[in-house]
Amino acid sequence: MALQAGEKAPPFQLASTSGEPVSLASYRGRKVVLFFYPKDQTPGCTQEACDFRDRHEALLDAGAVVFGISKDSIASHHRFREKQALPYPLLSDPDNSVSTAYGAFGKKMMYGKEVQGTIRSTFLIDEEGTIEEVWSPVRVAGHAEAVLNRVTGTAPAAAAPKKAAAPKKAAAPKKAAAPKKAAAPKKAAAPKKAAARSK
Repeated sequence: MALQAGEKAPPFQLASTSGEPVSLASYRGRKVVLFFYPKDQTPGCTQEACDFRDRHEALLDAGAVVFGISKDSIASHHRFREKQALPYPLLSDPDNSVSTAYGAFGKKMMYGKEVQGTIRSTFLIDEEGTIEEVWSPVRVAGHAEAVLNRVTGTAPAAAAPKKAAAPKKAAAPKKAAAPKKAAAPKKAAAPKKAAARSK
């Protein structure tokens, strides 16, 4: 199970595509976004990495640094990073020790079967090294945007108001147009028939 908000983020030092080992302690005083993903160059991981790429400047402006972590080698990370033009470092966790410490490695369902592997997870760590927010397991679509909103304090897209538009669909007034159909008085031409009898 992934760590929870309010817990201390486990310290680590991992090899990085930046050329220098990255340690969490060296980023004390800044917000850190760590996203754990299963494998370089796979569809879901590529989409997630590119979504963070597209929001990287905004995250930096908000005071947060971003790191992607998987068990892939640094050589693999370099190829992935270059191909997708990723502006942030990728860290190699070959024995899954860091992902295990964060609860981002363990049993998960894949194609209907339980397997051991990386559980796609993201952790927002505050300036004091405390976990501020956890997303696990992650659904790629819209995830990077949700992280950015959390970092900047921007409210998520107001989907609630759109759902509240249900009353508009409930066009009860249109149904109330039944009285127009009740044009019974026009059919009631009884007076004319009465005139015929008088003749």
